[in-house]
Amino acid sequence: MGETITFWVLAVVSVGAALGMIFSRKAVYSALLLGGVMLCLAVLYAVQEAPFLAAVQIIVYTGAIMMLFLFVLMLVGVDSSDSLVETLKGQRFWAGLAGVGFAVLVILAIGNALFVPEPVGMAAATEQAGGNVPALARLVFTRYVFAFEVTSALLITAALGAMVLAHREKAEPKASQKDLSRARFAEGDPSPLPAPGTYARNNAIDMPALLPDGSVAELSVNRHLARYDVEQGHLPDDPKLAEGIKHVAEEEPVTEPREVTK
Repeated sequence: MGETITFWVLAVVSVGAALGMIFSRKAVYSALLLGGVMLCLAVLYAVQEAPFLAAVQIIVYTGAIMMLFLFVLMLVGVDSSDSLVETLKGQRFWAGLAGVGFAVLVILAIGNALFVPEPVGMAAATEQAGGNVPALARLVFTRYVFAFEVTSALLITAALGAMVLAHREKAEPKASQKDLSRARFAEGDPSPLPAPGTYARNNAIDMPALLPDGSVAELSVNRHLARYDVEQGHLPDDPKLAEGIKHVAEEEPVTEPREVTK
């Protein structure tokens, strides 16, 4: 009774998540709904006394494959619009052919499930092989070896599909290092941009950086340049930065006593 209730609950949830994955306009929603379908399959495997399949479903598909999808979403962008331009010639034909083949497989699977004799159960099916994992290995590498190889080809296809999703046609040639340098000098700012992860406002050593709390990091200012800026009146408009530069300029240099040797 409990197995039947679990099946019907998870069946409704998994089919609803699958339909939402297909008809969702947001790629990130489709990925999350696909993860829900995979988790429902894992629970169904566990209910059918197949813990190995349940663990593989969570670790391999929900873990590895879903991470691949999410990495592609981070590369492409969540709000990026789909391009209708074919980046690979003939991909629509091969996609349609693959869709027809998948439809044939679904029809064969449904027919096999409807006209197959009464199932004997997981325990009776794996009793002669000595357990769930040996029975699964024997079937995979003997009776279903072709289906196993096709599944491995599908995983490779998923990786290639991720690369195709991340591929974009370039409207203009990639700028070289010489072009980037010329553009910086033409804009009047020849210095490179600050490195990622720093709080510096620019690369000038006479301008203080900012700490994570927004305060001025006085140790990032050169004392001699700070004095020169104060004397010449070259202070920034921001009163917080100007006060930090004045405070550094007023500090006395720290000198350590020298050891006298004879």
